[in-house]
Amino acid sequence: MPRGRVVRGVPVQRTARVVQLEGYFDLPPSKRSEVAWDVDLPIDDRPWSIGLIVGPSGSGKSTIARELFGDRVVAGFDWPADRALVDGFPPGLPVKTITGLLSSVGFSSPPAWLRPFGVLSTGEQFRVTIARALADAGDRLTVIDEFTSVVDRRVAQVGSAAVAKAVRRANQQLIAVTCHHDVEAWLQPDWVYQPHLSDFQWRELQRRPPLTLTLTRVGPAAWARFRDHHYLSGVLAPSARCFVTCLDDEPVGFTAVMPLVGFKDHWREHRTVCLPEFQGVGIGMAQSALVASLAVAATGAQYSSITSHPAFIAARARSPLWAMTRAPSFVNGQHRTVRGGGRVARLVTTQAPRKTQSLRMTASFRYVGPPMADARQARALWEERFVTTTKVSTTTGEASTTAG
Repeated sequence: MPRGRVVRGVPVQRTARVVQLEGYFDLPPSKRSEVAWDVDLPIDDRPWSIGLIVGPSGSGKSTIARELFGDRVVAGFDWPADRALVDGFPPGLPVKTITGLLSSVGFSSPPAWLRPFGVLSTGEQFRVTIARALADAGDRLTVIDEFTSVVDRRVAQVGSAAVAKAVRRANQQLIAVTCHHDVEAWLQPDWVYQPHLSDFQWRELQRRPPLTLTLTRVGPAAWARFRDHHYLSGVLAPSARCFVTCLDDEPVGFTAVMPLVGFKDHWREHRTVCLPEFQGVGIGMAQSALVASLAVAATGAQYSSITSHPAFIAARARSPLWAMTRAPSFVNGQHRTVRGGGRVARLVTTQAPRKTQSLRMTASFRYVGPPMADARQARALWEERFVTTTKVSTTTGEASTTAG
């Protein structure tokens, strides 16, 4: 149990100015300046995953953390300036493990994985640092100093939720040290210690705050902001209908849909991207399902999607809004029709011939959730000519995603 008295002090050189200052303010003469904290963290009393040490600047957070947890405290890493960030992880770590760690903290952008750490945004660097710290820690405790200190506050909140999910999923332990109280509701720590108040509190886990997303119809020019973060080609089909989701009026996600060639009354997802700073809390899934419900309500057609992103495959496999029509495999999905009475009865996804085998594992899904409740609003948004007068909203939550 971390407990003890932490003392920091320096000798005072009794110069003429020091003596004069003591006289001005009636301060007792001193040969040494000291500050001390009596720390009692009963964190061995019960199991926990995440702790939070929080308080204003100068309250002793970092000093106490270094005193109690020593080399477990992480302030940053030395990253290679001219190599991909994946090469900055320990040499013996498999690529699959590295990409799994990056995805687990909400940084699921394969194009960005190939860039040097130094060119990433502060939000991306924050998540990569957490992933590297968890990789180094293994089953030991990780302490992150200056947690979210250099990150935009909304990005910090979303990132905290993603990190918390990753830590708990991996059964690891993390202590965040920060001056920002706003991350508490998103990080959902098991305990909170405020050194400036000498206050330690166990806390119960709660549902994190929901995120309200607003969907609008946009023109293809909006794709420019998102294309560099898509793991496939940055080319957008000319026939695509484009939609952007916003969080607090900030564009965070993009989805484009297009007709399924060769099939009447069937649309498919063409591109879906969530900006890296906002990944890990279900925005991509909420956005994808909302557009699907919109398409079904506006057109009465079927809606499907093929994806190779492991996180999307796993999330859709769990979701009641999607039905898997082809399990993950390294073959391209092809469609054929089963006809009955001269009409198309159903759509079947089959495997492509061996010569067209893909290097990417993909899975196929069909949207089986409800159509958007307000069909009139859905049709208005579906036909919108890039004038953002029609909007719809959805929310993300910790346990599930609701569309429509």
